Amino acid sequence: MSAELTEVELFCDGACSGNPGPGGYGAILRCRGVEKELSGAAPDTTNNRMELTAALEGLLLLTRPCRVTVVTDSQYLVKGMTEWMVGWLRNGWKNSKKEPVLNRDLWERLQEAARQHQVCWQWVRGHAGHAENERCDVLAREAIERLRANV
Repeated sequence: MSAELTEVELFCDGACSGNPGPGGYGAILRCRGVEKELSGAAPDTTNNRMELTAALEGLLLLTRPCRVTVVTDSQYLVKGMTEWMVGWLRNGWKNSKKEPVLNRDLWERLQEAARQHQVCWQWVRGHAGHAENERCDVLAREAIERLRANV
């Protein structure tokens, strides 16, 4: 007997003040009409690392296998998980230029976290009025400001 998987939406975004520089991430998990917001920051990072971290932290909060739609404005994140990952694994974590894949540590953790679920990766244009994407951007920028205030 198989139970129906719970449907979860995960909206996520990363931001950086300077690239590299202080960065933040924001995410919203929505399940059965209930939302949870999360955010965090790092003192010396890149925008791409924060984009990956937002998705990772959201997935890590899920306590059982779910059907997850991840919505992000990061083509880097979507293409990495849906197109590039297969080649990276086949080529020993080398990219098409035969160079080591950047952010491998996060890609590996993200791949492992996603493996627990049925994940659909969805891209939306950033700063184009998508309500949840805009909110995630605010959460990420507020996290940067909290980090700066505590330094």
